[in-house]
Amino acid sequence: MPETRTFGSEERAAVLERQRTLKMARSAHAYVRGNTLKFYEWLDGLPRGTLPEGPPVWICGDCHLGNLGPLADAEGHVAIQVRDLDQTVIGNPTHDLVRLGLSLASAARGSDLPGVVTARMLEEMVRGYASGLGGPGSDEPPPEPDVVRTVRRRALGRHWKHLARERLKDVEPRIPLGRKFWALSGEERTALDALFGQEAVRRLLNPSGLGGGRTDVRLVDAAYWMKGCSSLGFLRHAALVRIDEPGTKRRLALVDLKEAVEAAAPAARGAEMPADPAERVVAGARALSPNLGDRMLALHLLGRPVVMRELAPQDLKLDVAQFGREEAIRAAHYLAYVVGTAHGRQMDEATRSGWRSEVLSGRDDGDKAPSWLWSSVVELAGRHEVGYLQHCRRYDGKLAA
Repeated sequence: MPETRTFGSEERAAVLERQRTLKMARSAHAYVRGNTLKFYEWLDGLPRGTLPEGPPVWICGDCHLGNLGPLADAEGHVAIQVRDLDQTVIGNPTHDLVRLGLSLASAARGSDLPGVVTARMLEEMVRGYASGLGGPGSDEPPPEPDVVRTVRRRALGRHWKHLARERLKDVEPRIPLGRKFWALSGEERTALDALFGQEAVRRLLNPSGLGGGRTDVRLVDAAYWMKGCSSLGFLRHAALVRIDEPGTKRRLALVDLKEAVEAAAPAARGAEMPADPAERVVAGARALSPNLGDRMLALHLLGRPVVMRELAPQDLKLDVAQFGREEAIRAAHYLAYVVGTAHGRQMDEATRSGWRSEVLSGRDDGDKAPSWLWSSVVELAGRHEVGYLQHCRRYDGKLAA
């Protein structure tokens, strides 16, 4: 693809759809991660009462393995939290548990681990989630598994130069056009210029207000960003901006602008949420992932709702190529603990205690995963395996072209 080429809207949509299809064909685990609609189609067909109804709280809505990882707050402190909130709604926390269980089972299958490991993972998920629900100070956080500890250490050692070299392939102030970054139309560039002149954007990019004067934010370069499965086909822009703060050094920032769309995840009956999709995403992020939510802003670009956030060098995802047996079990416990903590911080003590008891009481034989979790993950794993093979067969000729 020529580096300076600008795609028309129809041509861009066709290229993006092909890329999404190709990504989902790479592995069964990639198919699970990229096909949230299949998950919610299954969920919609369940008889009422199949899954327990937890207290309505903000949920991730797409709680798979790749949507958890280290996130920096505005001060640079790092914590493992939910890192993608496109599907967030006030809903049933059980849905996050089932989605995470499916993702972990898929990752275990891709690592050629026996089925008994999947059973153990789901058992540890319940324990970890219940521990996270315990509330502040109730339990010591579980030890980080190697897959989490390694990525956290890497995050703590990262600075702007690492982000620039990874995303921009250089530390110079430009976005290199090519396979990932595409040239903008004149309309897109004009709209972005206007966006970065807004006072709310200046406050987001300079939250501390250092220097006591007016912060100047100038758009240096921008491009369409071909990234992820969920965002393919929607607005997604990368913007390189220069921030001049009075009394401090000039700095560069890489800003992500992502279109927010209606969630496929079902909301709890009577839930009161922002009608604007971008405002919904920001509200959910602040409830579930404070490190991320405090760095996000709901805006409109070209008449569409978008979420803006400055990318931090420490923001990484857990992208597990291969799991070992014990590592998979420890990871299931720890990641479910992270999700339980995110859900639990939204509940009062009595609600947390009641929901924790309900989750633990559903276990078979005292220790095994609840039957609703086990049967749900098993059925979904089978459905996704069939769907993945059909997806590969359907698109085989197109993908090879």
